[in-house]
Amino acid sequence: MSLFIKNCRLVTPGLDRGWCSLRAEGDRIVEIGEDLPIRESDEIIEAQGLIAMPGFIDIHSHGRSRVDFCDATPEAMKTLGRDKLQDGVTGFLVTTLTVSAETLRQVCREATAYAQDPDAGATMLGVHLEGPFINAECAGAQNPEYLLKPDIKLVDDLNAIAPIRKVSYSPELEGAIEFTRELVQRGIVASAAHSSAEYECFEEARAAGLTHITHFCSMITPLHHLRFGMVGGGLLAPEVYVEIICDGIHMLDQMMDLIARVKGPERIMLITDSMMAAGCPDGAYSLGGLPVRVANGCARLLTGQIAGSTLVYYKGFQRFARATRLPLCEAVRTTSLNQAESLGIPDRGRLQEGYFADIVLTNGKLEPQITIVNGKIKWRKDPL
Repeated sequence: MSLFIKNCRLVTPGLDRGWCSLRAEGDRIVEIGEDLPIRESDEIIEAQGLIAMPGFIDIHSHGRSRVDFCDATPEAMKTLGRDKLQDGVTGFLVTTLTVSAETLRQVCREATAYAQDPDAGATMLGVHLEGPFINAECAGAQNPEYLLKPDIKLVDDLNAIAPIRKVSYSPELEGAIEFTRELVQRGIVASAAHSSAEYECFEEARAAGLTHITHFCSMITPLHHLRFGMVGGGLLAPEVYVEIICDGIHMLDQMMDLIARVKGPERIMLITDSMMAAGCPDGAYSLGGLPVRVANGCARLLTGQIAGSTLVYYKGFQRFARATRLPLCEAVRTTSLNQAESLGIPDRGRLQEGYFADIVLTNGKLEPQITIVNGKIKWRKDPL
């Protein structure tokens, strides 16, 4: 069987191809064109003008639908992989919190088991460790009970269970610069997070191989005309990727626009940083063992700190596209290709022959209607 998408507007990074059709065989895209013939073996999707884009890749998400990756259960993993499909997400990193080392090991075990499940939803592309190697002064909603100094042995232990793609840590901590070099030697992305590091420390970490900044502008040193800070460093460094949470709570629309103008869409990655209340009503939840209250869509610890987001992916993309007014074929880079390229994940993030058939079909409001993973329809808004 092959999958044939008929009459879609195909938008991929750098190209708005307009109306055409697409065929996938197995898990790959094999043909794109205006007048492709339909075969008897084709499973046909009549797109009727829907927009076809590369499936979204969320490299920083903790939870959704009342579960969290750090629940470390098969049920949580399955629920997250399934429900992120309705947000247009076809691939994700299992993102952890500052929890015990044994919980981290169990999360990695569950991630590996999920990746081997033929009935899984979105693709598990690896693990993102956010913590426990972070500065206590900048812990935010991370649980201070489990904070550690940078420890490459723990990373190696976890990497032997599931592929660690990215580590978010505070570069000012003792041993962090050498830790950066060790991550880079292993092919793991080094990302600054929860940090009091000034510009000079950021530059030292960058020289050692740091290439990402986690949830840019949140819990890092701000830009000031006499203290450049990590925000200034991130804006100035051309090769550094920045994650942004486009929910209107973590970042104003004007800041999204400014970052897009300074960095360009080539170095921005949209994330959700979502916790278990994403896709759910206001109420009482938890994050890393800490109680959270969600009111008007804003998640906070009972002590007042913002505790992740309740954002679902496509709504962040909608907001970013409105705020920046970028052409859709440029804005879409921030949802997929940048994530894949920055993490060294091949053949994802474009609608192009030879690439994985990870596709989201949206309406004109960028609301997902059909999500396709590895050439298979995994979710549709209006089931057949």
